[in-house]
Order: sequence, then C-alpha cells, then structure tokens
Amino acid sequence: MSKYLLMLLVAFVTMSCSKKVEVTGNFAGGSPLERIEFIEASGVATLPLVNMGVDAKGNFAGSFDAPKDGMYIMTYGGKQANIYLKGGQKLNISGQAVNFPAKFTVTGDAKKNNDFLQEIQTLIQDYAGKINVQELVSKDEAAFLKGVEKIRADLDKHIDTAAKKTSPDKDVIEFKKDELNASILGLMNQYEMNHGQITQNAAFKVTKNFTDAEAKLKKEEGRLLKNQPIYRNYLLGKLSPEFQKYSEAHKVTATEPSSIEFSKFLDTKKDMSQLAKDYLLAFVISNSDINPSTTPADAAKISKLVQDKIKDVEIKKDLERIQFVISGPKIGEAAPSSKLITIEGKEFKLSDIKGKPAMVMFYASWNPYISESAMPVMKEVANFYKSKMDFVFVNLDDTKDQFTKTSNAMLSGIKGTKVYAENGMNSQIAKDLGIYGFKLPSFMVIDKDGKVASKVFYNLGDEELIKVLDKMTGLKAPEAPQGAVLQNDLVEPPMAMPETPASK
Repeated sequence: MSKYLLMLLVAFVTMSCSKKVEVTGNFAGGSPLERIEFIEASGVATLPLVNMGVDAKGNFAGSFDAPKDGMYIMTYGGKQANIYLKGGQKLNISGQAVNFPAKFTVTGDAKKNNDFLQEIQTLIQDYAGKINVQELVSKDEAAFLKGVEKIRADLDKHIDTAAKKTSPDKDVIEFKKDELNASILGLMNQYEMNHGQITQNAAFKVTKNFTDAEAKLKKEEGRLLKNQPIYRNYLLGKLSPEFQKYSEAHKVTATEPSSIEFSKFLDTKKDMSQLAKDYLLAFVISNSDINPSTTPADAAKISKLVQDKIKDVEIKKDLERIQFVISGPKIGEAAPSSKLITIEGKEFKLSDIKGKPAMVMFYASWNPYISESAMPVMKEVANFYKSKMDFVFVNLDDTKDQFTKTSNAMLSGIKGTKVYAENGMNSQIAKDLGIYGFKLPSFMVIDKDGKVASKVFYNLGDEELIKVLDKMTGLKAPEAPQGAVLQNDLVEPPMAMPETPASK
C-alpha cells in the first residue's frame, strides 16, 4: 500500500511541476499555409516557443514548455492575441479564422482564466472609452490625483466583478490588478510630462503627494518588472528626459551602439534596483542593437555589455539567445552534425560537407511568396556558382511527405542536395541554428572543410553574401541591376503586447 501511495505522490508532483502546455484547436475557413505560434509576453526574448502547422480543415495541434505561468502572445495569420497559460495545462482553441483575434473560444484547463480576461477586457474597454485623457491631464494636480484614483478604484471593482462571475485563478487576478497599476502609472507619467506644456506653465513640477501616489502603485516593483512590459515602458518614459540631457551633456554620437551609452547613463542611477537596470538595458539592447544589420564589431561590443552589465541570469540567457538567433553560429565553427534525411532516405549532416564549399538554404512550403521571389533568384545563383560550389536545401515542413512534394515542385531544375529536417520547425537543426519561422527562407555558407563560413543571410541580393560566394568560389558574380528587389528582407519577431481578445 505504501509503495502505491508513493507512486501516486510522485505522479502528482510530476504533474504539478510540469511546464508542458498541450494545445489543440481549429480555425475554420483559414489557409493551410498559416502558422500558429506562442510567445511568452513578459520575457526579454520574444521568440516563438512553438510553431504549429494548420491543415486544410483548419486543425492544429502542438505542445511546448511554458517558461512561466502568465500571459502569452498567440499569433495566427499575421495577427496577435493574448492568452493566459499555465504549465501542465491542456486546452483547445477554436473559432472562425476571419474573426481572429477579436473572437475565439478557449476550453479545457485554461477556460476560466481566459473567460475572465474576456470579461474584464469588455468592461475595461467600455469604461476607458468614457475617459477624456486631454481633460484629465489639464487639471491641477490635486484634481488629477483624485481623478486617476477614481479610475483605478472603479476598474479594480470591475476586476473583482469579473472574477466573481468567471472564477479564475488568484494569480491571473493579481496579474490584471498589477497591469491596472502599471497603466495608471503610465497615465501619471503623461501628466508629469505634458501638464506644464498644456497649461503653459514652464515651471510646473509635481509635488510630494504625486510621488507618494506613484510609490504606492509601485509597491510590488519586482513583480511589476518581471510580469508587466507596460511597467518597463513607464520607467523608460520617466527616464527619457534625463537620458536626453545626459546625451547632450556627454555629446553622445551615433557611432556607438545606443545601449552602451544607455548603460553608462544607468550607472548614474544609484537609487535604481539592479533588476530594473537589467530589464531596461535589455529592452534597449534587444530593440535597438540586435538586428541583422549589426556589424561583427558592434555585436562583439553588445556581447561584452551583456556579460558585464546584466546580472539576472535569465535575462542574460535570453539576450544571448536573441543574439545567436539573429546572427547564427560563429564563423569558423564546425557545421552542426544534426541528422538530416535525403529525398532518397539516406542520412545526411551539414558537418559532412567536405572538399567543396556549399551554400545551404533553409525553407518550408508555407513561406510567403517563396516560389515567386526566392526560388527564381536561387536558380540563377545556383547556375552561376555550381561549378565551384555545392548547394544543400534543408526543408523544414511538418512531414516528410510534404517535404517530398515541396522539394520536387519548388526545386525543379535546381541542382543540389535535397534534405529534410525531421519534425520541421521543432527539429534538432532548427534548435542548433536558432531557426524560427520569421527567419525563413535563410541562407548560410559552409566552407570546404565543413566549417561555417558566413553569418545567416535573409536576402540573396545581400552584397555581403555575394562577396562570400565570390571568395569561396573564385568567381565574380555579375552586378544586379540598380534598385532590383531580389527577396523580402527578414521580418523581425513581434515585440509589442497586444490587447486581450475575446475567448468565446
């Protein structure tokens, strides 16, 4: 009996500690080329946790490990919705594709929490539509503070009303109340920044009553920093005038990555917590200085800044991951040895490339306009360099059958090795190279010794890519006509936190 009870206890603990979220669903009337992704909304690395395919009938299914319990961004058809998820949940999402994100239904373990979000969002939207911000900001300080406290108290009651109706978990109620406080702080910052100008009172400054009201709303700052991106936006807004003065005084130029100077500015803020500095610096780094056009020299500076200045382990790890995803593996590293499968069913690895350099293309059938834009240019590139370079086409579709159909149709007439990454976007090579849906199609070069010879490119017309190909082959590519558009550039991952949609 005791052994049986122990097994039950172990099973219970395992289930209660599980981070895995299992999702099924259907969006009727949608395109089978669309994808569904989930992104943790409060983190620094706004990278998809999963990429799910949608079949011809609108069905989808997948699972992912949730980094934390909280708000997640769900993307579909180029649109975004918020959904509250907890590790260990199983849920179903359904609706009409044309109505997303305004309306969809969540059932299963996540139903009550998302019913609550839908209910409170409706109440908040009705209430917010009656607020005249311009009039509120023009009032004297005492009247403004009285006004914003009434707004906070009214919306707090609405949250409690919605909670009684839908019975959500305590943590999602806490989340919405924290979000309310962060929103009120943002409104207070608007008042502080704009009241003097609106009332033509250049000498205007807020009093201790105002700062005391702010401090009361910031009582749980650690939790606000970790869970509420709008609170971080509030802090950045507060710091903006000071940073502008700092930049002018220190004659900051655009030659250095902006985050380096912002880090120096944060060093002067002795009263700011290290966690706040970490989150604010991470925001500036990820939004301003980590992108496909970042030079290797600047990337090295950013890497050093992250190592020296970011103290929070998770924030540091997220920034390192973003850098890797955008730039890819380091030049000179051995190509990954992840197992791939040729169209004939044989095993293949990029690390096996030897004797001749190779250009590697990563793609999937669901990439927008790939047949019309990328493939015609790819054919020209392959034909020009084929005598001195091999070509490998890595397919990341959901199934091997789809790979076979896609490669035969899309790569017809292009000489090269056609291989499939088993499990598509969830394959090992996707993890090893930081490949996400927004990075497809993408290209990299492997040298004759099986080592990485270039960064990851997203445009076949990139001058830097052409230089690498010329160097690897000893050939000289003809210049493209001025103004020619060879392929769409990288579309970066979403950063903003959207409004909460209806859940039913």
